[in-house]
Order: sequence, then C-alpha cells, then structure tokens
Amino acid sequence: MPISHILNEINYEMVRQLAEGGMGVVYEAHQLGAGQFRKTVAVKLIREEYSAIPEFQKNFIGEARLVADLIHTNIVQTYHLGQIGGQYFMVMEYVGGQNLEQFLEKHRGLNREVPVDLAAFIVSRVARGLTYAHQKRDRQGNHLNIVHRDIGPKNIMMGYEGDVKLTDFGIAKALNLMYNEEGKVIAGKDEYLSPEQASYAVTDARADLFPLGIVLTEILLGKNIFRNVDRSQSRRNILTMPIPRFQSLRPEIDERLEAIIQRALKRDRDQRYQSAAEMLNDLEVYLYSHGYGPTNEKLGTYLRDLFGVRDPSPPIVQPARPQTPVALSSLPRPPEP
Repeated sequence: MPISHILNEINYEMVRQLAEGGMGVVYEAHQLGAGQFRKTVAVKLIREEYSAIPEFQKNFIGEARLVADLIHTNIVQTYHLGQIGGQYFMVMEYVGGQNLEQFLEKHRGLNREVPVDLAAFIVSRVARGLTYAHQKRDRQGNHLNIVHRDIGPKNIMMGYEGDVKLTDFGIAKALNLMYNEEGKVIAGKDEYLSPEQASYAVTDARADLFPLGIVLTEILLGKNIFRNVDRSQSRRNILTMPIPRFQSLRPEIDERLEAIIQRALKRDRDQRYQSAAEMLNDLEVYLYSHGYGPTNEKLGTYLRDLFGVRDPSPPIVQPARPQTPVALSSLPRPPEP
C-alpha cells in the first residue's frame, strides 16, 4: 500500500522522507487530532521489498516492543506500533536537528575540528542512554540483557536544543524480543564493530562500549581510524591494528581523556569498561571535576551556529498531498553520503 494511503488511514499527513537504512525508511509526518491538534512525529516502515519476509517483520516488531518501555531523555522514544495493509509502521519521536554523521561531515567540509569538550559531552550523553538500556528490566523484573550492536554516527541524533539521543535498535538483541542469529552472522557496520562482533562471538553489553570509543575518536580526529574501502579489512583493523596514542594525533587530548579512550578500545572485553555507567562516570569526571563544563545549551548553540539555524522549532512544511497514489519505492531518496 502506498505510504500516503497508510498515513491517511491513521490520521497522519506525510511531510517528507528523513532517512533510510538497510531495513527501514523514516518519514516526517504530522499526527492529527481533535481541535486542530497537530504533532510532528517520525514514522518508520519496513522497506517495501522486505515487508513480506517473516524474519524482517519479526525483527521490526521486536524493535518496537523493545523500545516501547525505553523511556529516557537520551533515547528516541517510540509511541506506537501499527499495521495496515500488511505493512508494519512505528510512530516515533521527531528530533529536529542533525545526526552525528551529518555533524561530522559539516566539520570536514569546513576543515574544522570539533571542540574536545563537546566531543566528550556528546559521547557521555550516549553513554547515559546506554547505561539505562543496559540496565533495563521487564515488568516481571527480569533483566533484558539489551545490546544495541549498532553504535555509530548515523544512529546518534542531536537536536538543535542540544539534546543527544540514541536511536535505531533495529539489530539490537534482547531477551525474547529480537530475531537473532548471533554467532552465525555479523550484526553491525564493519568499521564500528566490537572485536566480539567482528569475530562472530556472542556479545554482551560491553560490546557497545568499543564502538562508542570509536565514535569518540572519530569526533576528535574527524575520521574513523579503522575504516577501509574493503569491508573485510575494516574488520581486520578492528581485530589487529595497533591502537595509536591519540594525544599524538591531536595534542588537545590530555592524559585523562587518553586513558578513557584507551580503556574503551581494549580488545579484551575483560580489560575494557565493564559497563556504560563506568565509562559515563569517567567522562563526567573528566568534563566537570574542575568546574563548569559543557551543557545541552552549549551544544545546542554550537549546533545551530554550525548549521545556520535561527529557530530550532520544527519548520512549517506543507504536507504532501499527491493527486495520485505514490508507491513507497518512488518517493525521493536522500543523496548518498
């Protein structure tokens, strides 16, 4: 069923496509209600070519069930899971801003470095969200053992008000909630894997902390040191490449931040940070132990200045009202990075 029909059936107006991944497509939409109620939301659907495959449906439903009760300021909220015309959709929180990948591309285009304190601040907010997710229990008190498994710049959103939010739990694993073939396939992007993922080992929450360390170094250096045009070489780099001393690559990285990075990037997970809470604590001690440090407001101001945004509120966009049905596959796609 065309996306415009799906949204109209459930009192939503489609505005534009926001993003797409291997499994899903995300749209900005207006949720409509009584008394001229209008709320900007994001609607995520399984890609049309995968919507009839049971495994993808099961994973999509598993993601929705997983994030339904993940209520945290540093995680994108999910409001509703629905099905219409054989197609599943999720209604999610709309974050007006940029993802971290776009943020880094903007800096590269300007030949500009991200301030060190803001780099540590952004990663500390992701660590806050992970701390919550990793510790989450179900309503019966059972530990869910959530592992995101896809930590990377595309899945870190930054709102123009300065809030940082982790999103896309599409390949996360959790107790009885997700379709999972860990040990048989590699879940995640090659240049953001933990050594456990890259070697097909079973993961635990510590597997999210190695890629979080990669993200921190990428923000600081403007590049992912493990990335190679050959995907298999990216995995080999994660497993075998000597970890550099990052202070030698950017002198503003002091000994305290260097120690945090080195511990996050320990290949032996028993030597790595043992929890996101532990990494969060070290980042916050680094940021605030000597007095005033970065805040959401500082990041928001920096982000708005960087992208030339005066008003951080969602733009007023006329909803799309096609005269003829629009197939999902025919909607405009964002440019390739």
